[in-house]
Amino acid sequence: MIEILQKKLRDIHTQFQELEVQLGDPAIMSDRERLTRLSRKHAEYLPIVKQYREWEKLCTEITDLHNLLDSDDREFTDMVSHELSELSLKEKKLQTRLEDLLRPKDPNAHRNTIMEIRAGTGGEEAALFTGDLFRMYCRYAESRHWKVEVLSSNPTGIGGFKEIIFMISGPGAFSRLQYEAGTHRVQRVPETEASGRIHTSAATVAVLPEADEVDVAIAPEDLRIDVFRSSGPGGQSVNTTDSAVRVTHLPTGLVVSCQDEKSQHKNRARALKVLRSRLLEMQQDRQAEEQHAQRRLMVGSGDRSERIRTYNFPQSRLTDHRINYTVHRLHAVMEGELDELIDALAQEAQANTLRQVG
Repeated sequence: MIEILQKKLRDIHTQFQELEVQLGDPAIMSDRERLTRLSRKHAEYLPIVKQYREWEKLCTEITDLHNLLDSDDREFTDMVSHELSELSLKEKKLQTRLEDLLRPKDPNAHRNTIMEIRAGTGGEEAALFTGDLFRMYCRYAESRHWKVEVLSSNPTGIGGFKEIIFMISGPGAFSRLQYEAGTHRVQRVPETEASGRIHTSAATVAVLPEADEVDVAIAPEDLRIDVFRSSGPGGQSVNTTDSAVRVTHLPTGLVVSCQDEKSQHKNRARALKVLRSRLLEMQQDRQAEEQHAQRRLMVGSGDRSERIRTYNFPQSRLTDHRINYTVHRLHAVMEGELDELIDALAQEAQANTLRQVG
């Protein structure tokens, strides 16, 4: 185990022992608020300390067995070597468990995900690529048995989107999809290109944890709500009723528009859902900056201005630039087979987290 982790574990063990002494102090027992705070910390440390003590005991046994290998009795040393092999395997599993326990818990891991994909440079081809990314995430969600709900969209009419906002609901949705935030670049021959030249286009992806009403309080006086007629290709409600809703959060200037539903009430509810999630992200980013911590301890910054990935169709190659990871089965990825890539990003994020522990 690397020294920085051992130091962290020793510090936690010392703090745990101090907590046990404090929790036995009659003065603290009579202070309900302080008792609750210390008890919560004690409960947080308890599983780590239990594993650490077991790991220390195991390490002592391994050291003692190593000292017995100097014996001239071949049969005895073979038996010791066999036991050492078993204990070493157990020690590695315990070490991995301790590393998992020490990793900071992502407060958003349990949340559903709101994803926003917007066409960037590249005109109509960028809009088509936005549609391709949306379908890719839909197929990935289907493979994980997650639910997809479109909250707002601005289709172009030939299968693309200038913008699409949707929610993915299901266990682990945010923890898996959080690494998708950033600029996605595509290199391919557009369907609209007659000469067969390869074009480069881009789309930006934002990944937001869904916010509950209790997470972000929005005062009614902080909102300006405008209604207008829907616009877009086709549909009975287009340009006939004032069902579209635009919500402006006055303190921050954030604006969210929704027009996919025929009901003004439903569009308003969807717009507020997106607004709350954007405000939650702003709040968490601000807290991270104040703590001088890397935002969500992700691979890369998660900033939409950062180019994170290139999809090269002529060579069937996908490259994630944050971890220099390349796969040569682009068609499968576009069909939603993202686990290999996301696993690699998650492993690198975990390694970064461990390097920052202490």
